[in-house]
Amino acid sequence: MKNVKRLFSLSLVLFLTFLLAACGGNSDEADSSENNSDENITLSFWTFGATGYEDLIKEYESEHPNVNIKFKTSENADHHDALFTAISAGTGAPDIAMIEVDQLDRFKQAQDRFVNLYDQGAEDVQNRYQDWAWQTGENVEGDYMFGLPTDIGPKVLYYRTDVFEEADLPSKPEEVEKLIDSPEALKEAAVQIKDETEKPFFDSMEMAYRAYLDAAPESHLNTEGELVADKDGSLVKKAYDYAVELNEDDLVGNFEMWTPEWANAVDNGDFAAELGPGWLKGWMEENAPNAKGMFRVSTLPEEFSANWGGSFLTIPSETDHPEEAYQFIEWLTSPENQLKSFKSHGLFPSAPDVYEMEEFTTNEDEFFGGQVTSVQLGEAANDISEAVYKGEKYVSVNDEILTALTNVQEGADPDKEWEKAIKRAEDLVGR
Repeated sequence: MKNVKRLFSLSLVLFLTFLLAACGGNSDEADSSENNSDENITLSFWTFGATGYEDLIKEYESEHPNVNIKFKTSENADHHDALFTAISAGTGAPDIAMIEVDQLDRFKQAQDRFVNLYDQGAEDVQNRYQDWAWQTGENVEGDYMFGLPTDIGPKVLYYRTDVFEEADLPSKPEEVEKLIDSPEALKEAAVQIKDETEKPFFDSMEMAYRAYLDAAPESHLNTEGELVADKDGSLVKKAYDYAVELNEDDLVGNFEMWTPEWANAVDNGDFAAELGPGWLKGWMEENAPNAKGMFRVSTLPEEFSANWGGSFLTIPSETDHPEEAYQFIEWLTSPENQLKSFKSHGLFPSAPDVYEMEEFTTNEDEFFGGQVTSVQLGEAANDISEAVYKGEKYVSVNDEILTALTNVQEGADPDKEWEKAIKRAEDLVGR
């Protein structure tokens, strides 16, 4: 009997001890949770270009009074160089960093310097975004998510209606889409425009080159970092040859993008069309006043269906607040907020749900003669079938090809310039 009482007493003590510990644990967790929700947090956020995120940040801060976001924007090159320096040094990186798509593979080489967004629950919002844009944000194995896609750059045909009409070509978007339905048909239209107006179709050899290049799923480098631009069947060589061919037929101009001469040519209609991304629309509206009402937008042939540009929001691993940083970028890239960024600054949404929203499908562009250009851009984004692999040294290698094209336009031999460019690219990759 004594043993039974002793056993009962011991059991009661153990039970009470467990109960008190459990209550104490719940109390600590509640206090911790409460402290986290009230803790004042500052997040540094580095971007480049004109995003308009300042207004959205104010909105987020008003909804989250304990969160303060220090926003910094710089020129593209300065931003990425500063970020790469900080990431390499392991100190000085922001809590959140925007990375342009052409630069992304460069930073993927430092995978351990970034938070894996899959660890923060990113898979829960994967279906928000274009599949190919999401895949671009992953590592090659697909188990590490570097950044959430913000804007994208689906390519379309921006064309001058007055130049097309002067060349006795149709000028309505649906008619132009039927007319230019292949690379060969594009060249035929370009020849007719040159014959009738003496104006080139493309602004430059680079834009002609990018027609095929941007659609290449694997262009200059493969996933092992090997140069493949010179291999049989390379779309880089095909793109190069296409630009050379159009130049020999006098169908391209010599207006380098972003120069004052190029801006004047856009404004004055000195060339017929631009194979440009969605973000170009905003630049044209702000910088080409004399072209108002003269441009329209049409989708491109399937062979030229591609993305040019766009960005990803990443979280460097230095951050002390990965959860809060992720909560913010998930909010910022929601379909509703992507629509706001599109309307305010022309950032084309990576979330297809936006393409169905009434404010998107009825968004008439006065600059483009009242055309709802967002519809064509949405179709172009949906036509892209796969992610493009660029590789760590994409920008440097591609610059060598562009140098060759510049020399060709100045009279150099195309075959010799190609061989020289490949040799320089091999030296870059081998370093």
